[in-house]
Amino acid sequence: MVAAAGSPVRDWAAMNEPAVEPAGTHAAPAGDVLPGDVVPGGVLPARAVVDLDAVAANTGVLRERAGGAAVMAVVKADGYGHGMVPAALAALAGGATWLGVAHLAEALELRAAGVHAPVLAWLVVPGQDLAPAVAAGVDVSASAVWALEALADAARRSGRTARVHLKVDTGLSRGGATADDWPALVRAAAAAQAEGAVEVVAVWSHLASADDEASDDLTLRQVERLSDAVEVAARCGVRPSLRHLAASSGVLAHPAAHLDLVRPGVAVYGVSPAPQRFSAADVGLVPAMSLRARLALVKEVGAGEGVSYGHSHVTGARTRLALVPLGYGDGLPRHASGRGPVALAGRRYAVAGRVCMDQVVLDLGDDEAARAARAGDEVEVFGSGADGGPTAQDWADAAGTIAYEVVTRIGARVPRVHVGAVAEQHGLAPARRPSPVPAPSRGAGGVR
Repeated sequence: MVAAAGSPVRDWAAMNEPAVEPAGTHAAPAGDVLPGDVVPGGVLPARAVVDLDAVAANTGVLRERAGGAAVMAVVKADGYGHGMVPAALAALAGGATWLGVAHLAEALELRAAGVHAPVLAWLVVPGQDLAPAVAAGVDVSASAVWALEALADAARRSGRTARVHLKVDTGLSRGGATADDWPALVRAAAAAQAEGAVEVVAVWSHLASADDEASDDLTLRQVERLSDAVEVAARCGVRPSLRHLAASSGVLAHPAAHLDLVRPGVAVYGVSPAPQRFSAADVGLVPAMSLRARLALVKEVGAGEGVSYGHSHVTGARTRLALVPLGYGDGLPRHASGRGPVALAGRRYAVAGRVCMDQVVLDLGDDEAARAARAGDEVEVFGSGADGGPTAQDWADAAGTIAYEVVTRIGARVPRVHVGAVAEQHGLAPARRPSPVPAPSRGAGGVR
């Protein structure tokens, strides 16, 4: 069940308006004024526009690919940077029936926002108070006997049966009980379940290399190992109703791993989990986030001028430089210095020199398009790529990382602007506001 507009979700939206600059004199943007671009304090220097309809549509694509398996949309890490509660609402609108998070605090935030769908949280440590999660009906993972005992204790204190997913290590060597430790864990679970302290909802694990075609044999072995673990649990009197193993790559590339429930994460947000196997477009996914900014300055410099720290970029001729107010303090990877792509007026430029904490520079050249650029013009750092613009995958390639990291690391000082019918339904979409002052003339803030 999803809280409707007028519920605590709407209160959450009101409490989480984008942070704005102090009121004062602000120039309106030179380009189009878009929803969420102008707030009471003026024009936003940068924003991440998140299309919740794309999140819903991507979830629908994944639900179809999952066959008869239910879908748990993973919304951890603030919904991979897209906004956890809005992403959860969109995923549920798209057909997900479960939500997944890493930490208990994330699950409790969903509950506080009025989201009542089943939620699994899978990272706990000794000494955490599990009672609030148990009382809120949050499912919790256990990979060791101590975690199971802590859940049983929380159940006794809260007066509510704890819902547990027992995790087995099938080959990732990260979370989960080893084959040697698994029998002790399921025996402890059987005892706690007989007492009424816990209900074993699922047995689960996580794939190690589902994105790598060369590791398909390992993926199949992990499916077999999970099946073996379920048989061991049954012999100990534990017969959960669910088995789950596949995350995004597993959903899209390994039908044998679908089982009863799948847990797509980054694919929900339109990012390919396995770009070496397929692009997002290849499997019908649409990137939901577009990172945009307004140029803070455009100026003309001569040939031979060093640009940014260390002068790793030197102008080769007279040129125009444009200043973008985003940097590694906002999540842009510094490893993409000199390579990260940015689109301005339909053209792609690479970051000139180093990615700084708060800003990057573009070397526009000295052609007609460069001479037309002005402070206030909009740039797109990454987006859907549908119009040939840069994508999160492009930035990942430039930085030698994965697109998961690119979208997730966008920082809190970049406001998230949620758009689409789902956003409007839940009171999350920005109102279209008039520009606070007339737009500047094309001569303002730049050079001719």
